[in-house]
Amino acid sequence: MLKPLRNLIAATLILAGLAAMMLPQFQGSLNRPPPDRSEVVFWHFWGGVDRDVVDRIVRHFNESQSEYWVRAVAVPGNNLDAKLFLSVAGGNPPDLVNQDDPVLSDWYARGVLQTVDQFAGTQAESRLDEFLLPAAKRLAQVDGRWVAVPNGLDVRALYYNASLLEERGLQPPTTLAEFDQLCRELTPPGNPNPEMFAFLPDPRRIWSWGYVFGGEFYDPATNQVLADSPEIVAAMEWMAEFSRVYGPDVVARFRHGEQTLPGKTFPLLPALDESSVGRYAFVLDGQWRTRDIESFAAARAARGIVAPRFGVCPLPPPEGGRSRSGWVNGNFFVVPRGAKNAAGAWSFMRFWIGLDDVSDAARTCADGGWIPVSASVIESPQFKNYLQQHPLMAPFVELATSDQLFPFPQTRGAMFFKRTLEAAADEALSHPERSSEKILHDAGQRIQSQLNRLQQSERSSHAN
Repeated sequence: MLKPLRNLIAATLILAGLAAMMLPQFQGSLNRPPPDRSEVVFWHFWGGVDRDVVDRIVRHFNESQSEYWVRAVAVPGNNLDAKLFLSVAGGNPPDLVNQDDPVLSDWYARGVLQTVDQFAGTQAESRLDEFLLPAAKRLAQVDGRWVAVPNGLDVRALYYNASLLEERGLQPPTTLAEFDQLCRELTPPGNPNPEMFAFLPDPRRIWSWGYVFGGEFYDPATNQVLADSPEIVAAMEWMAEFSRVYGPDVVARFRHGEQTLPGKTFPLLPALDESSVGRYAFVLDGQWRTRDIESFAAARAARGIVAPRFGVCPLPPPEGGRSRSGWVNGNFFVVPRGAKNAAGAWSFMRFWIGLDDVSDAARTCADGGWIPVSASVIESPQFKNYLQQHPLMAPFVELATSDQLFPFPQTRGAMFFKRTLEAAADEALSHPERSSEKILHDAGQRIQSQLNRLQQSERSSHAN
């Protein structure tokens, strides 16, 4: 694993020198620790309200003990990779990095990360294996090795307008057949300008539906891309069927209308005060949207307007598919090679996820509206109290405990894998007359070629 790192250093020597000059100034712009504390430099990507939550977590940790002092540095944008590589090559890396993109395999293969046993010992791996939920463990391992420590899960489910369903005498779906029937009943085909769609698939959610249909996108044992496996093709066909039934032009026109919505408006919510239904009856999205619904209800209450009720249910599986399933991602910690205070970083990680004290993690997750990575934290009185106050979060948290949630494939080139497959899904939904199987097959071939090139390059680096 050291050779890729040496190659990286050689390839970025000039830039590394520049980084060595720039990074201390960048890091030195924040407060220095007390003289009796060992500093932990922590890079993260959060901004806005979430950044304030992170700062509070850091403050709580710093107040909870007297050995370490975490200094949080927000590193937003799309160039965290470059900054991390340069800092490692220049000999001045942070002690801890938090990320949520599918980059773990690439970072590990390039030799810029320590494994958990290297910075915390083999007993730490056993503790994590016992402590973490199945979905969290899948986010943390590459080729069977613990490379990261997850600190929060992002889970997708179906939001629905409960008031609308109740008004029509309908129930939320438990199977895909029931969901299809609901969609056709709420939005009958034939209308060229529907004001509301019950549901429209998003090409970015092929990951969720592919897993619900029982599929796998990649076989790590053989390094084979499985994008055109029968289950994934069936999921894509089902998604494309909406364009066939309603017409691709009608769907595209309706989708285009969402671009006129201000900011990141949640299209499930009614836009006008006199409305009780938004652009959709069902929307597949993550748990953070509960904030939007709570803010919407509070704003209407302040104006004396009754808000419609909303609910959440798991993605309904087809016959033979997976129940309580779908795609999961989340945030994870990594320790770069050359980190000067890996011990302090590990102490902070334990505090954040609740490995030593679940009450700290329960407070952290409640403060941020985040899903814990451990059932122990979920079952704590503090977090149960949070769920009672925010009932829409409860279905997401319950779903997070399922062993049928899967992340992006932990493989080299995962970002290319992600972009290419989502582009294929967009093509299938935009052109439903084309063969979904062929579109997926062609995409799979491109992904496989890229993975093979990356692995060949890695083997050549090790040989040299």
